[in-house]
Amino acid sequence: MNFTAERLAVSFGIAALAALFALAAPAANATCSYPRAPDKIPDGETATKEEMVAAKKEVSRYNEDMNAYLNCIKLESDDQLVELEKQDGEMKTEDEKKAFAARKVDFERKRVQKHNAAVDEVTAVVDRFNEQLRAYTKKKKGS
Repeated sequence: MNFTAERLAVSFGIAALAALFALAAPAANATCSYPRAPDKIPDGETATKEEMVAAKKEVSRYNEDMNAYLNCIKLESDDQLVELEKQDGEMKTEDEKKAFAARKVDFERKRVQKHNAAVDEVTAVVDRFNEQLRAYTKKKKGS
C-alpha cells in the first residue's frame, strides 16, 4: 500500500462531499441508525504509520455509515412527506389548512436540521483527521 498524505486528504475531502449527495442505498421503511464516530483520531505529531492507516480506515467506515444514514433519513422523509401530502386534501377549513401548512413547515425544518447536523458531524471528523494527517506528514518530512 502506497501511503501518501495528499491522496488521503483528497479522498477524504471528496468522501465528505459525497456524503452530501449520495442517495443510492435502498432503505425503504427502515429505521435509521445514527452512526458512531471514531472513538479517537491519533495525534499526527506522535502517531505511527500503522495508527494513521487504522484511523483512515475508521474514518472511511464512519463516512460510509453516515452516507447510509443520510440515504435512510432521505427515504424516511420522502415517505413521511407522501403521507402528509395525502392529508392535504382532507383539510376543509382555513384553520385546518393553516395548521396543516405549519406542520409541513415544521416537518421540513426538522428534516433539514437532522440532515445538516449529520453532515456537520461527518465533516468535522474528516477535518480533524485531515488536520492530524497534515501534522503526521509534516513530522515525516522533518525526520
